[in-house]
Amino acid sequence: MKNQWNTSDPPPAPPCDITFFVACYNEEGGIIGTLETLVSALHEMRITYDIVVVDDASRDRSVELIQAFVAAHPEEPIQLLVNEMNAGVGNNYAEAAFHGGGAYYRMVCGDDVESKETLLQILKRLGEADMILCYHDGPKVRNWSRRAISRSFTGMVNFLGGYKIKYYNGLPVCHRSDVMRWHSNAHGFGFQADLVVRLLDLGANYIEIPVVPQERASGATKAFTLTNFCSVIHTLLDIAIRRSARIIYPERFTKPLARRREHLARERASEIPASAS
Repeated sequence: MKNQWNTSDPPPAPPCDITFFVACYNEEGGIIGTLETLVSALHEMRITYDIVVVDDASRDRSVELIQAFVAAHPEEPIQLLVNEMNAGVGNNYAEAAFHGGGAYYRMVCGDDVESKETLLQILKRLGEADMILCYHDGPKVRNWSRRAISRSFTGMVNFLGGYKIKYYNGLPVCHRSDVMRWHSNAHGFGFQADLVVRLLDLGANYIEIPVVPQERASGATKAFTLTNFCSVIHTLLDIAIRRSARIIYPERFTKPLARRREHLARERASEIPASAS
């Protein structure tokens, strides 16, 4: 009998190009605009996709509005998961990856703050690297205190992790399989930095692209809460511990993502007809 763990057979191709996780918690003012913008951008790109919406125990009409949108668009590959208790965006980010089928994976916030142009800018770079990292550029629409907090967090993560990333909370595009295997243990908004640094530690490459930040059309940000503050501390501790381990035990840190790139490059080279070389 064939050993399922020791096989040279290539893994099955993903059913679609990308899975989008749409995070929703009390977003009745923005969730439908988010879905409309996302679907419009995906149609323009003509790529295959699926969308996983996770409602994190909203207390407003978010679920009702999402259900109505799904019913009105039966042709769209959208599934809705509803949490009975609030699980936190980090947990939902990891869970939704297991419900999608895309080769790549990205989160979209349900507050309708990303324009169609921003989404198209990101999608056009799909496949160029293991990660697409976005950083804010353009008009300073956020107040000075939020910008200062963001710069301080980025500086601390770079110092502890040993990297020079411009921004960690820009909703990265990753391989969905990487999210399922190496997702963060942080429950709040610190999960993005934890995941990015973890993948860099494993040999992932990346591109950074500028996007124009926007403010919420309604409601207040949920980033500045005690839960998310604790999540950030958790993230920084995890990053520091892994950095220490890399220094003390460098031989134990392999680069599986770099090896995957080499394997995919060989596969693509083997598919090129001899007459084309």
